[in-house]
Amino acid sequence: MQNLVNIHNILQEQATVTIRRELLDEINWNHRIIGIKGFRGVGKTTFLMDIVKEKFLNDKSCLYVNLNNFYFTKRKIISFADEFYKTGGKTLILDQIHKYPEWASELKTCYDSFPDLQIIFSASPVLRVLEGNDELQDIAQIYHLEGLSFREYLNYQSNLSFRRYTLKEILNDHVLIAQQITREIKPLAFFNDYLKNGFYPYFLENKGFYNETLLKHINLALEIDVTYLNQIDLQYLPKLRKLLQITASQVPFSPNVSKISADVQTSRATIMNYLRYLKNARLVNLLFANGNEDEIKKPELVYLHNTNLMYAIEPSNITNKTLRQTFFYNQVGYQHSVKSSEKADFKVNEEYHFSVGNKYTVPVAEDSYAAADMIELGNGRTIPLWLFGFLY
Repeated sequence: MQNLVNIHNILQEQATVTIRRELLDEINWNHRIIGIKGFRGVGKTTFLMDIVKEKFLNDKSCLYVNLNNFYFTKRKIISFADEFYKTGGKTLILDQIHKYPEWASELKTCYDSFPDLQIIFSASPVLRVLEGNDELQDIAQIYHLEGLSFREYLNYQSNLSFRRYTLKEILNDHVLIAQQITREIKPLAFFNDYLKNGFYPYFLENKGFYNETLLKHINLALEIDVTYLNQIDLQYLPKLRKLLQITASQVPFSPNVSKISADVQTSRATIMNYLRYLKNARLVNLLFANGNEDEIKKPELVYLHNTNLMYAIEPSNITNKTLRQTFFYNQVGYQHSVKSSEKADFKVNEEYHFSVGNKYTVPVAEDSYAAADMIELGNGRTIPLWLFGFLY
């Protein structure tokens, strides 16, 4: 254990450039089992270390460990937690818990056996923490670490500290909000860079290799997270990659499942499963009509999860329309319900209809809104598209 303590201390002392994620302020720290899920490279490990530095700096009752360490091939979590607890440990932070077998049952045993021990863990977005694990449903609290919002990216690039706004604030007060922001900065000067390489924090280290880094993480997500955690044989990996490529080359599109299944050479049911896996992996967004999402129901449209993926996977299919709609769905969909609309492009929270387009876009009906690109200030129900990047 001492070697792991030494690693923990070294990581605390490292001075690395990070972006403080405000998810830190949203977590209910009273829960004893807290999970942080997120796409590869989105910053989960950095986020865990930020938790240590902000809440447990030089606190010997807190310990961060990475379950990739070969030490855990011979040591069970429950045994390790027992020793840690008996020597005064109170907060155990477990990075990459999806790499460890029997993680769910051991978390439950730790919860029952050590009443004053808090466990914080990170995991792939594909990992089913609560689904299918009845023993964790009532004791684990799960949070998603999303990529950077446009606001977070803008704050970092400008060294400013704009706050986030609720959807209702933006709908009701967007002119005043945009005036306050544009007095200090020109958001559109940063917008295109964000769409290309601002969603993931890779630009902090080497912006020149941003797409190469993203492609590496996409392939790792497919090769390890999607296949391993969904128990898919690796021989089917090329079919998953083919489906993602087809999706990227046509988004946004209404999937012809029969044609796609022929192109990928697999069954219609498998295509529907694969689309769901890609959605859970934060690689695509599926747009459904009114009502609840049905696992066997075909989505109305398929989008890539964010605009950065468009540039990395299939840049030849990029259009202004696709970029705008993908940005809107990504930024709004993180914390709000987004469905297809019979009036416009999207319906948000089963209530608000939005048309997403260029600076000349206007609401299509009296009870709808327009998210217009390339405008600093809106008017009435026409709202600057970039402002929806301030929701988180």
